[in-house]
Amino acid sequence: MTKKIWTYDTTLRDGTQAEDVNLSTGDKIRVAQKLDDLGIDYLEGGWPSSNPTDEQFFQEIKNYQFKNAKIAAFGSTHNPKLTPESDEDFQKIVQAGTEVVTLFGKTWEVHVSEALRTTKEHNLNLIHDSLASIRPHVQELFFDAEHFFDGFKANKDFALDCLKRAEQAGADNLILCDTNGGTLTFEIQEIIEQVQQELPNASLGIHTHNDSELAVANSIQAVKSGITQVQGTINGFGERCGNANLCSIIPSLELKLGYKCLPEGHLEKLTWISHFVSEVANIRPFARQPFVGHSAFAHKGGVHVSAIRRNPKTYEHITPEDVGNKQRVLLSDLAGKSNILFKAKQFGLEIEKDDPFVAEILNRVKELESKGFEFSVAEASFELLMNNTLGKVKKYFTLLGFRVMDAKTEENQEPFSEATVMIQVAGETVHTASTGKGPVNALDNALRKGLETYYPQLIHDMNLLDFKVRILAPSVNDAPGTASRVRVFIESGDKEMRWTTVGVSFNIIEASWQALLDSINYKLFKDDKNI
Repeated sequence: MTKKIWTYDTTLRDGTQAEDVNLSTGDKIRVAQKLDDLGIDYLEGGWPSSNPTDEQFFQEIKNYQFKNAKIAAFGSTHNPKLTPESDEDFQKIVQAGTEVVTLFGKTWEVHVSEALRTTKEHNLNLIHDSLASIRPHVQELFFDAEHFFDGFKANKDFALDCLKRAEQAGADNLILCDTNGGTLTFEIQEIIEQVQQELPNASLGIHTHNDSELAVANSIQAVKSGITQVQGTINGFGERCGNANLCSIIPSLELKLGYKCLPEGHLEKLTWISHFVSEVANIRPFARQPFVGHSAFAHKGGVHVSAIRRNPKTYEHITPEDVGNKQRVLLSDLAGKSNILFKAKQFGLEIEKDDPFVAEILNRVKELESKGFEFSVAEASFELLMNNTLGKVKKYFTLLGFRVMDAKTEENQEPFSEATVMIQVAGETVHTASTGKGPVNALDNALRKGLETYYPQLIHDMNLLDFKVRILAPSVNDAPGTASRVRVFIESGDKEMRWTTVGVSFNIIEASWQALLDSINYKLFKDDKNI
């Protein structure tokens, strides 16, 4: 029988302690619903007494039904100078009304003396009395043994006594925490084995931080050592270097070790959930994140691409679709014919290996990338390049000239931008002008104004979504500094899809024009193909 590992997500609490993560109450509810859809077992909503957002969350979340997850409130043992009943902040944990509560307590004597400023015996009473006070009010009660591994290494007997007091008070699961993130993987195994000898009937969990970049490895080792609950966050969000990343732990346990973490068929939702949480937190997804990153199964070298065309296992440790991701082949100056053939097939083009177009496209890619173009990101520009080489893209319009003017009249006012564009379209010469918020916006407005009569979808069904500029390192014949080449990426979208195009020049307006031109041509080309 497949062993079940219980997943405990603390993105909504520990994850928000990352310096660049902020979630409103509404955000937290949206994330909670998606994590429930994924099949997470426990969702830690926050610390009811710590801030108004968390208090509101526990009030609002009562209006929602969850299929898989139980909501947990988080908090500390009661104030050392008070009783559980007289500590108002402690009582708010009970008042949150959740069926699960997780209490943390000190298990490292340094924290007992320095943070709590009390005695070890009093700390043991705090743990027992706090848990015993909450026990009648909840279905499940967990004890987070804060700094347990550091505490164990400093004073084994005291750390174990803390666990024993928690077990005596009715804790259902004792969570061993590597709060400082400094414990090595072999230490995790050794310490868990000693805990199991001292508390043979206890259910154990693991909560690790990533300060030594071992949070995932330590969590997996803990599972192999017999723990039954893994705590972590989506994308590893968390304080300092982050928490254990559930997006890596879950597929490793399920696909490589045969454990069961999520309901059947839910693992393929993982990539989408990862990106959703990043977007809600207003953080661009980390492309090179294992399993779920955009680059996790991206192949660039010609030798690699040739191999994966025959058998993806040659350079992929799992099947990307198992976690909802997909294989990607990139174009660069490292590309070989296999890259071109793979992309051609992806774009619906049937080209034979010995077709002269393959060499022509490959040489063109390498020539452009030597000048600073980057097609691994700007796949729309590459698809246009390929189809242009094959003569499959018609000429939608021809540029006769453009002019962009910036002016500033007063010190405290924004500069004024105006662009004029002259194009030939459908046998006619069209001359338009427009203002904009900056020169690129003015140029975009003027060009679309000239094309709207002939291609109205450019006005009603296309938006520029993102604009990035990067200064490129100068080549041998380039001047440094402000005379360097610049690379511009423009991301555009319509109701159906998003696409990215690229331009490179010493002139930022010219680089922007190239990317803008490709973006509009790609939209028109795709519309033609869909007719």
